[in-house]
Amino acid sequence: MKAVLVTIGSLGDLYPFIAIGRALAARGVAVQLAVPADHVATVRAAGLAADAILPSFADICARLGIDEASAARRVITRRRFVLDAVILPSLVDSSARLDGLAADADIVVGSPFALAAGIIAEKRRLPLVAINLQPMALFSAWDPPRAPDCAALIPTPRGPLGRGWNGALIGAVKGAVRLRYGGAVDRVRRAHGLNAAKLAPVFDPVPAQCATLCCYSPLLAPVQPDAPPASEAIGFPLYDGAEEADDPQLASFLDAGPPPIVFTLGSFLVRAPGTFYAEAAAAAVALGRRAVLLTGGAARVQEGAVLRLGYAPHSALFARAALVVHHGGIGTTGQAMRAGVPQLVLPFFGDQFDNGARVARLGIGATMRPAAFHGRAAAAMLARLLADQSMAARAAALATEVRRERPAEIAADRIVARAAHSKR
Repeated sequence: MKAVLVTIGSLGDLYPFIAIGRALAARGVAVQLAVPADHVATVRAAGLAADAILPSFADICARLGIDEASAARRVITRRRFVLDAVILPSLVDSSARLDGLAADADIVVGSPFALAAGIIAEKRRLPLVAINLQPMALFSAWDPPRAPDCAALIPTPRGPLGRGWNGALIGAVKGAVRLRYGGAVDRVRRAHGLNAAKLAPVFDPVPAQCATLCCYSPLLAPVQPDAPPASEAIGFPLYDGAEEADDPQLASFLDAGPPPIVFTLGSFLVRAPGTFYAEAAAAAVALGRRAVLLTGGAARVQEGAVLRLGYAPHSALFARAALVVHHGGIGTTGQAMRAGVPQLVLPFFGDQFDNGARVARLGIGATMRPAAFHGRAAAAMLARLLADQSMAARAAALATEVRRERPAEIAADRIVARAAHSKR
């Protein structure tokens, strides 16, 4: 059996696919990942086959004539930038490349942003499993996203009128997306011999014949009645290369004192961090707390009780943290939940707002505007969270449940079963 796994985005989008791919490989499945050029080496280092179906981020920036920091700021501040400047301009080429990789496949597994996955699966009449990484991506009228652009939605609709209102607004958004982008997607579909689709790219549920695996804990977001058919929340399929990593400097730092505060902006926002890391270090010093700053790149500097690293495996580091301060990416959120430590979420864009709101609703963290994270306000917020023993206890208790989940194994079982069923 051969499975082609298709994903684009940051490491938060890639690592769950690596975790699932490794679980599939352990079952004897031939696994092929189709990813952006930046991620090919990472996938191969994890022991899986990989080929590029999208250019590197540097190549995209070169095509646009801007540097990486400027591109990152546009992703943050312009809602349409990713679709307009990254996904759709690459769709013709990515679909053609994926078509070749899927020539001998038995099943395609893809994320909502990997538009080529659905096109090629339909063209080759292969079963498709959708991997939904963020609760927000389902756009449920029963449990709507919490984000600035969704302020008109009723957060907790208590009856059919509220859900009807939410559904109407969500439907209007999907209609606008379909109107704006559907034509470009349909041109690619027609080039592969397919009819026009009636779905809004990214925003609409997958076709009814497709299974949807929601790769986050049901504690964070239970599956709602209006989810796509065959939807299942299975937990966070986590991977960060921990078994291959050995960092004596970090281990020595962690052993030398009490648990530090960990500050991270993930793998994408580190390209345009602004003053975040300076404010983080200053707040930790003001509180007399140790800190680990994951800043991206290769720089390693220890200044007193503050250690700056490019990256560290989250599963190993977060388990020894007192508090994790992050951007609200779903991968980082899942790692912090599994570690059982409180979180402070500073959302910048997209699903980060919704993830942060869900963390706060669970009672395992709080949210704060990135612009407000400076000076005394930042130190005061950190001090409040560090002193909240009930929050720490709640985070530890939920972590016990999260660690019981078997997301990668369940995903592999579902994918193998789906592929086998399609051959009958």
